[in-house]
Amino acid sequence: MTALAAPASAAANTTPQRVCGSGYKTVNSAAVGSLGTVYLTYNSANGKNCVATIRNNPGSAVGMSAWINIPDTSQGSSDYGRYTSYAGPVYAYGKGHCVSWGGSIGNTSVDVGSSNCHALKESRVTRTR
Repeated sequence: MTALAAPASAAANTTPQRVCGSGYKTVNSAAVGSLGTVYLTYNSANGKNCVATIRNNPGSAVGMSAWINIPDTSQGSSDYGRYTSYAGPVYAYGKGHCVSWGGSIGNTSVDVGSSNCHALKESRVTRTR
């Protein structure tokens, strides 16, 4: 499943909680090279995860993405576009499931698989095109 989020706008010093909404707490993150960070957040009240990719230095619009996939349930969401500050938010119900997620800024991307699973070791891959 792919769902497009509303276009992200410039927001200096934004946080994953500002992007995802109240009740979401950061449970994991991954650097997107030196350009920014992709955050995995979770809301225990509704069982949903949210992913947002946030640039370190907002500026001119560049290609960015944020995505999430729950492999056990085939639920997922993604946001790809040209943004000045952040991509996302993207949401998926993930309570009790492993989560795959990631994002990109410019030509650098990070993919995290088998994340937040008690039994499995997560995998991280950072690529520069």
